[in-house]
Order: sequence, then structure tokens, then C-alpha cells
Amino acid sequence: MAETSKAPPVEVLIASDFSARADRPLERALRLAEAWRARLAIAHVLEDAVPNLAETTARLRAELPPAAAQAELVVRVGSAPSVLADLAVERRSGVIITGVARFNSLGDYVTGTAVDHIVRHATVPVLVVRKRAERPYDRILVATDFSESSRAALLTAAALFPEARLLLLHVSPQAAAGRYKVEGAADHLHAEAAEGMTEFLAAAELPQAVRERIEPVLDDGAVVNVIKRQVQETGVSLVVVGAHRSRGLVQDAIGSHAEGVLRGVDADVLLVREA
Repeated sequence: MAETSKAPPVEVLIASDFSARADRPLERALRLAEAWRARLAIAHVLEDAVPNLAETTARLRAELPPAAAQAELVVRVGSAPSVLADLAVERRSGVIITGVARFNSLGDYVTGTAVDHIVRHATVPVLVVRKRAERPYDRILVATDFSESSRAALLTAAALFPEARLLLLHVSPQAAAGRYKVEGAADHLHAEAAEGMTEFLAAAELPQAVRERIEPVLDDGAVVNVIKRQVQETGVSLVVVGAHRSRGLVQDAIGSHAEGVLRGVDADVLLVREA
């Protein structure tokens, strides 16, 4: 289980393809590295070997903005998901950051089986950046289905962002109420969800300072649609979801909708694997 008392990451590892949209993840990585007083490493993965790797690395470094001048640039050849997961272990990085460039490409490492590979093999959270880093992650939505993986997501969010307000969201499917043909079914389901939330928070063994930052929210509907609406209404800038350790991300993350959250929610998304 994640611990709220753990130290900030010593290194932020960002995956960059040096495309036009790579500036957004880099902006966020720079902010986080500064806030955590962590090293910043920029990883660029080539699909094929090049004649002169040193020359390629120098050319890429020249493209970095002045703010990233002190970052270490790591250029490797191979499959991006595998290389990123291995690099995080090798370097003991605290978080992997990537963006949404090359969306729908076979080489895409943001959604589907590729991000599944990273989350299942990396030992650290994976942050997918969509938005510009206009402000810190001061208000965060953490989705929960009361599982161990969503508990890990909550504890990780609390530890990484100790000043942020945490909107803890549990979504009950609307279809569930239709199974009950008696009056008051919806109220019964709501009460059941409220009890589950109370038990979930009690089991998490949170310090009082963390509890004071949590706002429990119960909602119902299609999971991705509810998260999208909550993002719009509350102005959160980060959504945190959990993924089971032993199985696939898309099948086992919160509400089995992690890929839908990545594709459809207009916010950055932090994916946390259960410890």
C-alpha cells in the first residue's frame, strides 16, 4: 500500500518525442521537479538505431528550452513503453510523465496496451499530461471504487501533492437503480454508497491532516461522463485513478474505464498501480 509519509520523488522522468505538443508535458515536469526539488531526466526513444547517437543527442539537446538546460537527456533505441518502464527502475525515478502526442499511432504509448505495459511494469505512477501547466495541481479528483487500487491512488495523490484539496469521487451506475422495482431504491443505493465511502476512508488509515483535505463526493451515471462533468464543474486539474498490479489497466482500473478517462477527460491523468 502507498504511504502518505513517503519522501517526494528524487527524479522526474519525462518521455518526450520532441514534437510540437511535447512542450506541455515538459512544462509540467519542470514545475513538479522544482516543487519536489527533484532531478529532471528527459527520455527520448528512437524506434531504430542511428549512425551517430551522440550527434543525435546533441541535436535534441539544442532543441530544449533554457528552463530545461540542467535536465539530463537520455536517448535510447527500442520500444517506448518497455524502455520507459526499464529506465524508471534503472534510475529510481519517482514518476513517469508523458503526453498525448502520436495519439492512435501504433507506436503510441499513451493509451491501450502500451500504457497498460508501462503501468504494469513500472514501479512508479504514470502522469499523462494534456493541459498546459498554468497552475499547480491544487485541486485533484481521485476516483474510487473502494478497491485497494483506488486506495493506493488516494494515498499517492495525498503524498505527492500535500497542499492540494482532494475530491474523492465514487460513481454508482444509474442502471443499478433500475434493478430494484421498489420505491426508494435510489435512496437505498445512495445510503449503501455512503456507507462504503465511510468504511473506505476508515480503512485507509489517513493522518488527520490528510482527512481535512478530502471532500467525499457520491454521484451516479456513466463513469467517464460523471468524471468529465465533475472536472468541468469543479475545475480540478488532475484526475487520479488506480490500476491493479497483476492484470491489465484497461480491464481493471477504476470502473474499467481508464482508457475512456484518458481519451475523454479534459484534464491531466495520474495512473497509480496498486503496490
